[in-house]
Amino acid sequence: MIRISTIFIAFCMVLVAASLGLVLYSVAGISGTESAIVALTALTFLILYNAVSMRLRDRSDVGGQIADLSRGTADLARQVAEFGRRLAAIEGRIASSNSTNSDRVQSVVGEINELGGLVRQLAATVSTHEDMLAGHAPAPVPAPVARLEAEAPVGRIAPFEERPAAAPPAPAPPPRPTPPPVQTRSANAVQTVNARNQTQMLATLRNAIDENRIDIFLQPMVTLPQRKVRFYEAVTRLRDERDQLIAAEEFISIAEASGLIGRIDNMVLLRCVQVLRRLMVRNKDVGVFCNVAASTLGNSTTFAQCLDFLEANRALAPSLVLEFKQATFRGLGAAETESLAALAQRGFRFSIDHVTDLRIEPRELADRGVRFIKVPASLLLDPRQASTSDIHPSDLSDLLGRFGIDLIAERIEGERAVVDLLDYDVRFGQGFLFAPPRPLRPEGASATGGAAPNQAQDIQVSNGSGTSTPSATSAATPAAPPSRVTGNAALARRI
Repeated sequence: MIRISTIFIAFCMVLVAASLGLVLYSVAGISGTESAIVALTALTFLILYNAVSMRLRDRSDVGGQIADLSRGTADLARQVAEFGRRLAAIEGRIASSNSTNSDRVQSVVGEINELGGLVRQLAATVSTHEDMLAGHAPAPVPAPVARLEAEAPVGRIAPFEERPAAAPPAPAPPPRPTPPPVQTRSANAVQTVNARNQTQMLATLRNAIDENRIDIFLQPMVTLPQRKVRFYEAVTRLRDERDQLIAAEEFISIAEASGLIGRIDNMVLLRCVQVLRRLMVRNKDVGVFCNVAASTLGNSTTFAQCLDFLEANRALAPSLVLEFKQATFRGLGAAETESLAALAQRGFRFSIDHVTDLRIEPRELADRGVRFIKVPASLLLDPRQASTSDIHPSDLSDLLGRFGIDLIAERIEGERAVVDLLDYDVRFGQGFLFAPPRPLRPEGASATGGAAPNQAQDIQVSNGSGTSTPSATSAATPAAPPSRVTGNAALARRI
């Protein structure tokens, strides 16, 4: 588009040339043709001059622009070079820091592996020494003292100071040898009695399973120091043909040896689920601990039945805790570990009881789904555990809590133990001090029964056939005398 300045300049040049021709024609008396030629010549000269001057001006402008562009390009190149240098320095620092960190991590990992190996060797050495000391302990009473005590009068042991020190003791007469046939007959008689008892117990166990005479007793686990019931442990009891109760310790080993433990675990799981459903009607925060044997995890057929039943009751997984012995958890094989992982995958939590030592790996247990560990109060309060275990018992609750595991002190029988356990930051307790295992109430009885807050509550539950589960108090045998209670329980009973 032509600029206005160019049009104005062209108009001025035409005006100047025309004025020059008109002046020559009117003043100088030159003819019109010559005046026109002169005017045209002047216009041409002006046009050429304007074009040349514009070209020169454009050249100077372009040179300045090129110089400016060159200076800008040089500045940009310098900035790019500076950025490149800084980027290269940063990349070098990052690479050096990464290599340094990787070297440090590798060195730390190597040291941790070495420490782990040393700890394992130390643990194996200590365990070997403990086994050797336990297997080769010397006799506590020497022979001469035992002989002198035998010579004391009946009902009184002569003190050590009254024994004559000057007179040397007479040599003891050699023991009279016992005829070997008599010993053989005695040992055979004991073996025969044991075999008869085991056979009778096995028959009683089979009849109890077939006739559904496996009862559940509940023992509460309370919070400390409030003593509010938070969980219940299902304790298995067997009733024989005369409705006499048999504790689990008397028949569990025979049930495992005969392969009946799987059927018992299935029955106990069924009863625990029934109890839990009835408890959760009144309290959603209550839970039930149910013991499971290791052979049940290893038997594919029995475990498949248990898994199907638990899968159908998966909604109760947060409140149903499956409990295993510490020895069972340490000796799990490939099949048992796979079964445990299947239960954990379905949301069920685990507990460990029958703890015999405090050599515990909380990270490994938490990865396997363990959320509770029950340790006897006597083991926690034993001062010798501070030197034999990897951690002081007072720090055990805090260590387990870092991995989401709650410590439960069991077998608490005195108020002094409760006070000492509070110093160890133990949150839950279980034992005869709070309440013994109690049977389930018959159908239609109150679930609370007006019991004290720190005592176990008798719970009513029905079996699968629609009839109520008989309790131990409804049996033909006389009821056991009530246990002596102390503290808040005694005060509540008096009120």
